[in-house]
Amino acid sequence: MKPNLKQLPNLVKEKHIENKKYFARLKKKSPKRLDLLMQDLHNKEFQKTDCLKCANCCKTTSPIFTEKDISRISKYLKIKEHKFIEQYLERDKDDFMVLQSVPCTFLDTDNTCFIYDVRPKACGEYPHTNRKKFIQLTDLTLNNLEICPAVFNIIEELKKKLPL
Repeated sequence: MKPNLKQLPNLVKEKHIENKKYFARLKKKSPKRLDLLMQDLHNKEFQKTDCLKCANCCKTTSPIFTEKDISRISKYLKIKEHKFIEQYLERDKDDFMVLQSVPCTFLDTDNTCFIYDVRPKACGEYPHTNRKKFIQLTDLTLNNLEICPAVFNIIEELKKKLPL
């Protein structure tokens, strides 16, 4: 199934309990091949997924900006770091630096990013389904299911390939 953004909230809601239980069982078993399987599922999904057609992550959430991100991006934009922070960022409830508003300030009308080459590390790693120690990211993945149709597809495939 390839959900579109309109279908995604209902599909995620329908499968929420199933997915929570699946991840709870996955944490208990923590298969050794999980990271390799996730990387494979991620790669296969993103061979057929064009993020520029969606960009829902950029439209609905903010990445975390690290000090390195802030330094790199402010240099690219040719502004002082404190001005960059003042103009674009704020601290969230978890004390992370995030965008002051969404959609992302750097998202263009064609869903491209005009700081793509220096984008935050979190953007480059999104949706985090191919990261090592995936088992530690199950809560984040449950959240990302609501945002990214590709994550939904990856997790549905995972459940088929690794039934618990």
